[in-house]
Amino acid sequence: MEKEASLEVAINNENTRRLREIATEVGAFLRGEFTLTSGKKSNYYFDGKKVNLSPEGIYRVGKAIFDQLVGLKVDAVGGVPVGAYPVVAAVALVSHLEGKPIPAFIVREEVKEHGTKSRIEGHFKAGYRVAMLDDVCTTGGSVLKAIKAVEAAGGKVVKVMVLVDRLEGGSDLLKAEGYDFQALLKITHE
Repeated sequence: MEKEASLEVAINNENTRRLREIATEVGAFLRGEFTLTSGKKSNYYFDGKKVNLSPEGIYRVGKAIFDQLVGLKVDAVGGVPVGAYPVVAAVALVSHLEGKPIPAFIVREEVKEHGTKSRIEGHFKAGYRVAMLDDVCTTGGSVLKAIKAVEAAGGKVVKVMVLVDRLEGGSDLLKAEGYDFQALLKITHE
């Protein structure tokens, strides 16, 4: 029998405790039968967009991540399609409000065939020290693919942060690859 999953704080502070409450209030932690991006089947699902597209939720996500990045001297924050887009925007906004601006960029899955034909869009330059962000980490595949694109373009990834770590191998993979990984919330199995 599969163990019961529960949403817990991974960094214990006011913002993450409130984020856990918001996730419950907006119905982001769902139970049922789901197929994840990785193709894996699960009896629960964390819908990060319900948190990241709510006014207080996205502010708290941006503030919690910004607070972890302040001492790292990052030049920019980057995000994975599509879940991290509001997250990188929130961190950029909070950083402006805090008087310590951190610009943002996004990493496309593939080079687009129109406009600038760029895979990395926004505020990124070779040599930048960056934090890579995502909403949920399961296998780590999506964020690792984006990290490799950033490194190929000359960036140095100094931090990887997510809203929720499902604790299903993704964070272990990223740590084994040498990345400083941190989640705001985690899903435990009792």
